Amino acid sequence: MGSPDESNTRREVDVVVIGAGQAGLSSAYHLRRDGPARGTGFVVLDADPLPGGAWRHRPATLTMAKVHGIFDLPGSRFRTAESTDRTADPDDSADASRPVAEVVADYFAAYERRNDLPVLRPVPVDSVREDGDRLLVGAGNREWAARAVINATGTWRRPYWPAYPGAADFAGRQLHSAGYGGPAEFAGRRVVVVGGGNSAAQILSEIADVAAATTWVTRRPPVFRDSFTREDGRAAVARVEERVRAGLPPQSVVSVTGLAYTTVVKEALRKGALTRLSMFDRILPDGVLWSDGRFVPADVIVWATGFRPDLGHLAPLRLREPGGGIRMDGTRVVAQPRLHLVGYGPSASTVGANRAGRAAAREVVRMLAENMIVGAV
Repeated sequence: MGSPDESNTRREVDVVVIGAGQAGLSSAYHLRRDGPARGTGFVVLDADPLPGGAWRHRPATLTMAKVHGIFDLPGSRFRTAESTDRTADPDDSADASRPVAEVVADYFAAYERRNDLPVLRPVPVDSVREDGDRLLVGAGNREWAARAVINATGTWRRPYWPAYPGAADFAGRQLHSAGYGGPAEFAGRRVVVVGGGNSAAQILSEIADVAAATTWVTRRPPVFRDSFTREDGRAAVARVEERVRAGLPPQSVVSVTGLAYTTVVKEALRKGALTRLSMFDRILPDGVLWSDGRFVPADVIVWATGFRPDLGHLAPLRLREPGGGIRMDGTRVVAQPRLHLVGYGPSASTVGANRAGRAAAREVVRMLAENMIVGAV
């Protein structure tokens, strides 16, 4: 891991990778392995001060025992302490009682060291703009002029808060699930949790033991799945990919997969915390109200309503289509072929992020090689 130079500098590189989560590290791994064979190489810019990506921000109560699974980074098996796989690295072992934030941060840090990945942090990128035949990546008073950019900023820094009538008048506390730190602060409180995903299930399973009352509300009835096949996964990804090819905002892959019967979901069901109500119509100072007159008193509203792609730094490139999204061809942005988005749309999942990182890196390496040949002619 490197440390950024604080002076006002401009550095020329072949590729800039923005973000060092699953998608960014996958991209960096394949860039390191496959090229570029010539030039000034690549750099990974990460906004966080330490490794781990979005995982490092998970609450300490989310332990390895509660996680459905951690997907391997390319070329490195992730295993739990109970694994008998002797080919796995000792740094990658994990005790079921440890917080996932710790375990994955350790795994990512070891991965960066082992693969000699040139990660600079903390470097929050402010902008990406065109500069002749390069893309200029700005972060404060530092700039990187790149032949190509792989953007892997994910969604964690952009939690989605839906607008509901009366929200500004609520006298209690409102927070997004991104700010959830554990059940202790909800002791004796009446809590409404909004959202139909795994984050909502985790929060409900934990606070059910301490809260005075919990209420779960979702826009659509939840779909519980006993299993999720490869065909189901391909169908979900295809639906999202169809939207981004059309220049529409992507749906989350997770939003179309339903809730699997994970340890957390089973625990929440056993506690009776997953009895769902339809979405309320209005927020009052002391609770939430439905159009049929139903009222639920509340001290806290937790918005487990997901995230949106963190792409504000790409605004200078004017990539948005009339439909509101960014038109994609695979990982490549149609309006700006030197830019690839990974962890966006169909690759906004750990397995998808790995594949997208490999695809983006290979296409970038191929583009650089073709440009070198043309330049030599």
